[in-house]
Amino acid sequence: MLKRLSDLIIVLIALIGMSALFYLLLIMPTQWLKIERVAHPIGLGKRFLQISDLHVDMLRIGPDKMEAVVRAEKPDYIVLTGDYTYRREYLPRLALYLKAITAVGVPVYAVLGNHDYQQPRPREMLTLFREQGIAILRNGSVSLPEFTLIGIDNYSTGHSRISEAFLNIERSKPAIVITHDPNVVLKINQNYDYLMAGHFHGKQFNIPFFFKLKPKGPLSQRGIYRGLHRSEQGAYYISKGIGQAGVNARFMVRSEVTVHEL
Repeated sequence: MLKRLSDLIIVLIALIGMSALFYLLLIMPTQWLKIERVAHPIGLGKRFLQISDLHVDMLRIGPDKMEAVVRAEKPDYIVLTGDYTYRREYLPRLALYLKAITAVGVPVYAVLGNHDYQQPRPREMLTLFREQGIAILRNGSVSLPEFTLIGIDNYSTGHSRISEAFLNIERSKPAIVITHDPNVVLKINQNYDYLMAGHFHGKQFNIPFFFKLKPKGPLSQRGIYRGLHRSEQGAYYISKGIGQAGVNARFMVRSEVTVHEL
């Protein structure tokens, strides 16, 4: 009897240990938000907060936390670089996040990602952005006092129109680009000062050959899937994103929002 009880205790301890390890390695990285800081001065003296890959259907960072980050970081601009949700039933949850992000009154600009183009009724999602005063740049630009902000629509779904996005921009100002899929940098033939993208989730599962199992385009095949890089046309940054896709877990990659000092 004592032997059976002892064996049962050992099994329970093993199960608890495995559960704790599973949580620490796969779940905690989705809850332990990292504020990544990037200094790349281009003469603006402005702070940009980039939030990428919300995936609100698989997001463990709450709206209150998002609002707290915005208030604490005091950015001059917020940019959202795509992938909000592909599921219509999560649009009310997306609305909560958009309200939290805009609550401080900082100007917010956005682009769409590949998941957003899977929305059965994309106009409903776009309405949420308009209601919160968020401008979505779809192959267009906006001239701001110190710089021009250019939004290139999502590349992997065939919606990018690079020449259209750069049309009639003021060349006397620094050009900042926001887009979702960073693979588009291989196609841009226009100079820019800085580009922000997402899409790769920092690999999400930091294991060898991950992008062989889940191809994400030529940049990832070259080992470029997060952080600051440079092309012939300009510097670009790939965010690890804040939400998850596919499996609601991360391994050795924390959820991220990024503060860019430009």
